[in-house]
Amino acid sequence: MTITPPPTPRRVVFEEPEFGDPKSLVPDDLEFDVSRETTLPKPARPRTLVIANQKGGVGKTTTAVNIATALAMGGLTVLVIDLDPQGNASTALGIEHHEGVQGTYEVLTANSPIESLIKPSPESDGLWVLPATIDLAGAEIGLVSTPARESRLLHALRKFKDKYHPDYVFIDCPPSLGLLTLNALVAADEILIPIQCEYYALEGVSQLLRTINLVKGSMNDHLHLSTVLLTMYDGRTRLASQVASQVREHFKEETLAAAIPRSVRVSEAPSYGQSVITYHSASAGAQAYLDAATEIAARGAAMETTEERSA
Repeated sequence: MTITPPPTPRRVVFEEPEFGDPKSLVPDDLEFDVSRETTLPKPARPRTLVIANQKGGVGKTTTAVNIATALAMGGLTVLVIDLDPQGNASTALGIEHHEGVQGTYEVLTANSPIESLIKPSPESDGLWVLPATIDLAGAEIGLVSTPARESRLLHALRKFKDKYHPDYVFIDCPPSLGLLTLNALVAADEILIPIQCEYYALEGVSQLLRTINLVKGSMNDHLHLSTVLLTMYDGRTRLASQVASQVREHFKEETLAAAIPRSVRVSEAPSYGQSVITYHSASAGAQAYLDAATEIAARGAAMETTEERSA
């Protein structure tokens, strides 16, 4: 099925006040720690989600890190594959990725097995990370003449999943649509798109959806957009509300009910090598990511019911 790109965003109606009721904004810091003790249901089969959006600064890495941590805290086994040469996901999950550390680059260029290079994250039991180093920046050039260069990650991940059966695999992509992101799209079954609640948000998604349709038609028929997450949502502004409304209207089934608010705590957490959930659990950002992870887990469990009915 072809994914229809969303319409271009409409301008804000400036005749209306820009800010709504300040009381409607969830405070950044809560008066209580959010609960992290909930056991989450296992998916019917291992789920591999690529977190992609070629627009930078929309919360891709932050989403990968915090959703993965929340699912692992819920008792699930989670692997995060850092496919961004900057290695921000590795940093935020407390994993070293300096020069000399082996990880995604060796998997793509030297056929190294994933299980020999993953590291346990101190964020939670059951959370593992395949780190990225700056060497990955040269992988696209090095892979140009390699046979089946767009499916290197797919073959490595299949071997790992057949042997270890993780519940979830998240692939954190760079903000581009190059060969690294293409490897992720070929290796994944599902796409999670974080969409920033700002004016150009939907324009940035259109090119990604066109690329997804090309991949579906030639390299990965199973790939589909399953999840859309609203990020950097500021309930005080009408712009954020209008963008959120447009996204929910266009992606009715895919958009999660939870929206990630603008949060100082979410921004601070990576500098401490932590997710916001472990860094400052008494925050609106931590609660929002836990809610989003709970929705994702519930959808994964519901897939089993759907399959049983169709059997």
